[in-house]
Amino acid sequence: MEIGRCGLPLWMDRPDNDTYFMRMAELAAERSTCIRRRVGAVIVKEKRLLTTGYNGAPKGLAHCETVGCVRAQNNIESGTRHELCRGVHAEQNAVIQAAYFGVSIKGGSLYCTTFPCVMCAKILINAGIREIVYKDNYIDALSMDILDEADVVLRCYELVCEDDEVEP
Repeated sequence: MEIGRCGLPLWMDRPDNDTYFMRMAELAAERSTCIRRRVGAVIVKEKRLLTTGYNGAPKGLAHCETVGCVRAQNNIESGTRHELCRGVHAEQNAVIQAAYFGVSIKGGSLYCTTFPCVMCAKILINAGIREIVYKDNYIDALSMDILDEADVVLRCYELVCEDDEVEP
């Protein structure tokens, strides 16, 4: 019998909500067309998936994997000058998808494979996102400051079993 991550038989190893939604964000990231960083995001409310997003060029435009990366071509340092990019961030796409389909995300939670940049943070605050669960510590200090000022709950995702052992 195969044993799962928390010592239970694999067929009983049901993921907790954080793991469930973060895995969805990771799956969304696999759709990314960015050649520098693949990011995925999902917005949930009351334990229900509302929208997904991943980073890449706007709908109908050529992908960076086809035309090249503007940021790489211009030697733009990672984490700076976010406006100089063909791509739309995963968090932005998740919010845009909600607006496009008329879905309220006010009071929702964002699960994202990276910490949001300051541009995304401002959008998430104005969209009414109340909690951000992020995986990678790609932290923008200004973003952290404004999210804190807006009282958005920030949690770093860690895969934890019921007995509080952190998986390596």
